[in-house]
Amino acid sequence: MSLKSRLIVGISGASGAIYGVRLLQVLKPLPVETHLVMSKAAEMTLAYETEFKAKDVRALADRWYPLTDLGAAISSGSFQTLGMIVAPCSVRSMAEIATGVTSNLLTRAADVVLKERRRLVLMLRESPLHTGHLRNLTALSEMGAIIAPPLPAFYTRPQSVAEIVDHSVGRVLDLMGIESGLVKRWGEAPPRPRRPVKPHPGERPATAKPKKPR
Repeated sequence: MSLKSRLIVGISGASGAIYGVRLLQVLKPLPVETHLVMSKAAEMTLAYETEFKAKDVRALADRWYPLTDLGAAISSGSFQTLGMIVAPCSVRSMAEIATGVTSNLLTRAADVVLKERRRLVLMLRESPLHTGHLRNLTALSEMGAIIAPPLPAFYTRPQSVAEIVDHSVGRVLDLMGIESGLVKRWGEAPPRPRRPVKPHPGERPATAKPKKPR
């Protein structure tokens, strides 16, 4: 498998687990080999925010690794990849990556991507940010990471949460040079009203009560 065909996907415990899930769904039919690592907190967030179970998400990836598997292929710089997307990225994971003091495979893999000068994209999910967060983000940017919070684009006139998620996922894949077909690009076609779309599989209706993680 060539360098341009492998992509590491990290899912941390921040709110917005659907971004990581949707990223894997979109990549599934594309000629991209996905390598997934997901934190325990991410599995809890999945249960709170979606109908997905951890095994469902793992099944979307070509390969997945336990968080504690520090001997996994993605922990080595000799394992060539296009880079890594952390979707979503918690401030704890962000801080570990920024300092290089990594405690698990997710942050170790991100650190390897940085040291090998490959592309690291962090979909940071936190607001507001204090000065410590901002200093860590500055350090990451100086090291070459791309900070890409999943902010909605309203010029596309989204009709559902699913459309908002898709646009953010598409824009992040743009940063990796991967065409997803999800992005409504400015200047290519005038925005127009669209029919409501069905939720993605696993997206909980707004009226449903959250379930506690098992």
